[in-house]
Amino acid sequence: MSHSSQSSVAGDDFADTEAPSRVAESMLSIDDVTVSFGGFKAVNGLSLKIEERELRVVIGPNGAGKTTLLDLICGKTRPTSGSVKFRGIELTELPEFKIVRAGVGRKFQNPSIYEDLSVRENLEVSIPQAHSIRRSLFFRRTPEIRQRIDSVAEQIRLSSQLKGKAGLLSHGQKQWLEIGMLLVQDPELLLLDEPVAGMSPKEREQTGELLRTIALGKSLVVIEHDMDFVRSIAQRVTVLHQGRVLAEGTVDQIQNDPRVIEVYLG
Repeated sequence: MSHSSQSSVAGDDFADTEAPSRVAESMLSIDDVTVSFGGFKAVNGLSLKIEERELRVVIGPNGAGKTTLLDLICGKTRPTSGSVKFRGIELTELPEFKIVRAGVGRKFQNPSIYEDLSVRENLEVSIPQAHSIRRSLFFRRTPEIRQRIDSVAEQIRLSSQLKGKAGLLSHGQKQWLEIGMLLVQDPELLLLDEPVAGMSPKEREQTGELLRTIALGKSLVVIEHDMDFVRSIAQRVTVLHQGRVLAEGTVDQIQNDPRVIEVYLG
């Protein structure tokens, strides 16, 4: 998994000269990826780059390959061909838990929380130190851990709910809690699949504020269908169609693109 070999070329050749400027790598680089299921190409020669602190929204019709894209990044699906690199590390060679440790967090469409536990306990069990049974036996609520949980709870608007059962939260609050369960792990890249599905208009607005705040320090890839919500959060939009990138740009550029109107927005 070492990625240091690229940096040791012609070491002494530049000893007395100024080092050549290097173009910074994208945080996430997907290059010519194809995923075939029994002859059907769910993703077909897809290339995509995500930069530092970018909030990218991915849209497209059903079957366009949106969820498969997230599955590829988090290691749930392996590509038939192509490369997926996160900070220069080839993710296609890593098991899912190592991709999480590398700094990639995934939230699925339906909230997956522990309904019988309190909100605080849900956040606690998501902290890396509490992940294994052996470690959890020695898990201590240090001041640092308490502070981290309190900070995340405030960010996801659940400070007043910390002692309450997670199962009693509204649908929108459950979605926020699951985002919080990712945030306590401190990933650098968050993958969110339709985070506002089923939310009230007020909850959608508050979720938009939350995601824009998160994007001040992390990168996000969000799959979404609600174009009003897309307009409220997206820095850049990628449109997928038949497993390929059909178009990419600002919301205005996407909404005025004749190809996008034809296959999706029209």
